[in-house]
Amino acid sequence: MHDVQHADDVSLPDASPGASRSGGASSAALRRLRKLVPLLWLGPSILLIAFVVLWPVVEMARTSLQKITSSGLTAGWNGVVNYSDLFDEDALVPVLLRTVLWVAGVVVVTLLLSLALGQLLNARFPGRRVVRWAVIVPWAASVLMTALIWKWMLDNFSGLVNRVLLDTHVIGHPHNWLGDPHQAMIWMMWVAVFVSLPFTSFVILAGLQTIPADVYEAARVDGAGPWRSYFQITLPLLRPAILIAGIINVINVFNSFPIIYEMTGGGPGNDTDTTTTFMYKLAFSDQHVGESAAMSVVNFALVLLMVLLYLRFSRWREETQ
Repeated sequence: MHDVQHADDVSLPDASPGASRSGGASSAALRRLRKLVPLLWLGPSILLIAFVVLWPVVEMARTSLQKITSSGLTAGWNGVVNYSDLFDEDALVPVLLRTVLWVAGVVVVTLLLSLALGQLLNARFPGRRVVRWAVIVPWAASVLMTALIWKWMLDNFSGLVNRVLLDTHVIGHPHNWLGDPHQAMIWMMWVAVFVSLPFTSFVILAGLQTIPADVYEAARVDGAGPWRSYFQITLPLLRPAILIAGIINVINVFNSFPIIYEMTGGGPGNDTDTTTTFMYKLAFSDQHVGESAAMSVVNFALVLLMVLLYLRFSRWREETQ
């Protein structure tokens, strides 16, 4: 009996390390499998992004390096000739500067107005729900139809704007608002702000509703007035909402096509073109498909650059600390 017991005592230590190693290996494999589980949920989204976003970008870059006929047929490799032809365009530099002005002006004015409108929508007053629904209307409507309506309103003969200004004796004769490039840009920027305002205001409103009321009560106890509370409490806590609204607006306004093309067509000449309408004209008016593809690559790079600059100046990294 003693020998048997001794044998059992000896065999247990021999079996234990193997079982431990086997259990450790299985638990490590299980942990690795668990790390792959999120891919089952993220996989469809990743595939969709790859198909809808990444593949067109790759195809766009490939097309910009090829010689494309006016009928859309590929005539072979063209190297950087399309880019060289694009940078030789006399209208390119003014179009790029105008695009930067267009994006900066629309986004800044939209954010400033949205901060005020968001405060209004967050306040308690009779009919607040109706006002919120009314603010959504320009965003819910088609951008193309909104641009077309404003074009009719600005008509120099039968437009509502001229009619009102004439009746109130602000102007003495009908004015062709969209015939002058500078005035046309101002009006188109206003339409872009009008279209962008609802979404941005509701993003700001969502940010305002996340700020605890206790913070304002504590500030009032410390003697802070409305302006001090707004600049030292509201604005700092709204930074994530402002950041999101700003990025989305930069991308949307940069790629805004219907407003400009419907109201002025980028004219007269290229005097109200931005990069998107200029790119369209290169492809469909001038029949320079490869050059238009090169412009689309430049446009894509400019969008990324402007978003990165916006993130840099808004010091977004401080939000992650």
